[in-house]
Amino acid sequence: MLTAIHKREYLMPAIQREFVWGVDQITKLVDSLMRGYPVGSFLLWDVKPETAQSYTFYEFLTNYHERDNPYADRATVTAGSGTIAVLDGQQRLTSLNIALYGSFAEKKKYAWWNSTDAFPVKRLYLNLVDDPDEEELGLKYDLRFLTDAEASAEEGGQDKWFRVGAVLDLTNSGPAIMKELERRNIANSGDAFQRMYDLYEAVRILKPMNYFLVTDQDPDKVLEIFVRVNSGGTTLSYSDLLLSMATNQWSELDAREEVRSLVSDLNSNAGRQFSFSKDVVLKTALTIAGVDVRFKVANFTQVNMAKVETAWPQIKNALLRAATLLQQFGFNERNLTANSVIVPIAHYLHLRGAGDSYLDSTTDSTDRLVLQRWVTRSLIKRGIWGSGLDTTLTRIREALTANETTGFPVGDVEAAMSSVGKGLSFDAAEVDELLNLKYAGQRTFSVLSVLYPGLDLGKKFHEDHIFPKSRFTKKKLIGAGVDADRVNDYLDAFNLLPNLQLLAGTANIEKQDALPGDWIAAAFPSEEKRTTYLDENDLDGLPVDIAGFLTFFEQRKARVRDRLVKALGTSAVAVLAKE
Repeated sequence: MLTAIHKREYLMPAIQREFVWGVDQITKLVDSLMRGYPVGSFLLWDVKPETAQSYTFYEFLTNYHERDNPYADRATVTAGSGTIAVLDGQQRLTSLNIALYGSFAEKKKYAWWNSTDAFPVKRLYLNLVDDPDEEELGLKYDLRFLTDAEASAEEGGQDKWFRVGAVLDLTNSGPAIMKELERRNIANSGDAFQRMYDLYEAVRILKPMNYFLVTDQDPDKVLEIFVRVNSGGTTLSYSDLLLSMATNQWSELDAREEVRSLVSDLNSNAGRQFSFSKDVVLKTALTIAGVDVRFKVANFTQVNMAKVETAWPQIKNALLRAATLLQQFGFNERNLTANSVIVPIAHYLHLRGAGDSYLDSTTDSTDRLVLQRWVTRSLIKRGIWGSGLDTTLTRIREALTANETTGFPVGDVEAAMSSVGKGLSFDAAEVDELLNLKYAGQRTFSVLSVLYPGLDLGKKFHEDHIFPKSRFTKKKLIGAGVDADRVNDYLDAFNLLPNLQLLAGTANIEKQDALPGDWIAAAFPSEEKRTTYLDENDLDGLPVDIAGFLTFFEQRKARVRDRLVKALGTSAVAVLAKE
């Protein structure tokens, strides 16, 4: 089947979802093949020439790259030709194709999306010498995706990592294997020969593959079969199905290509760093097109898809402007805790016909601030963008559509949210919880941006420890005069919200591990500027050394609490009045 794939005799229909398997699933599949286990049957569709020209097909991925090449290329079926379309088994076939012929590059944990070395290219290797780690339960063979450098042997050492795809170059399963083992300095290992022989048998010795061939040319019947067979495994999402159906139903545009391109633009163009998915894009499309926002098959009619295609230019522009607004609000992929918040932002911009001028005009600055505060508060409040999302988005859409003013109707929107249990008021317990947020926590940036709204967050701001983190070790604290029995209190407090602020990137770099008083004296030479900075950041009573940190911490905590009560809602004030 892989040979047929490389000859482009087997293709994927547009109703297939994107490749979603990860490295663990691929290695387990190859391990199963090497052990002689069955890997499931395949469902194929014999597409006749007269049918093939009416549908869109895609080739199989060979070199997967999470950022630069995550999607299969569109295939060309020449006029008068048919094809074999894979309805079930695409994930397995793509995985085998990558394992034998290609590579897999996914983002390293904590790396920035646009970093040049964030996506190391790796290929599948078999360890010919060692057994798999005990933690790799269920695996008989040590199979790993490694960079070529990681797999290379030290000079003169055992070359134990064999690239799985290289088995295709072996001329036989006897002398050729022994010659390869000798070259690798592991010819005396019986396990090495057996492992390579098992790989050869799994890949090179043809075994019958179970498949069922669909010959019906009625697309509705084929779609029904497709949905049924994809009800297990990595579940077919309704957004995948919508995107696939839209690809066939749009008359002028290619839905899959349009959505792919827009997702890429949203996440990485114009300095943006986000991780919006096609689900968010499609949810926004349904919202703006005025159709049911739920991902249900019954909503994916030709009439609804026509509405989405007609509105697509407006949807695209609204989303791009909404992403730019979020960037100006200081958000990125690390601190935007709910990507769904972009849906109502884009819808609002669409309804008011906002152009690019809205993003920076003085006339709209007040409205942008209202919108920013609503967005930030919704991200701080737990549970707003979680369960019941479709109901929440529908109620917000109704409030925005009914709005007759020119500005963002924050009161109406919040009333609509409250009606479905998504109110944005905060009680005293919730405010106290926020005071215990830690450095780099999910909601920490949002809370700090609410506390100090005068900052131009479109510029790069960092979360910064007022008293630097590097000063908080037992040795340094005792050396600075802190009583030994108080050291743990200092260590418990320094990483919490009352010791945090937002600081421009350049200033944060310059500050490094300086005590706040020393840095402020150097950064703000005049008394007037120092006083303004201290007032705006609640730094009154700033001690000259770290010994006074706890007193300062408690005082600032009280001031920050007061600010949060005023900024986040009225229920906290009401509770406080009773205390």
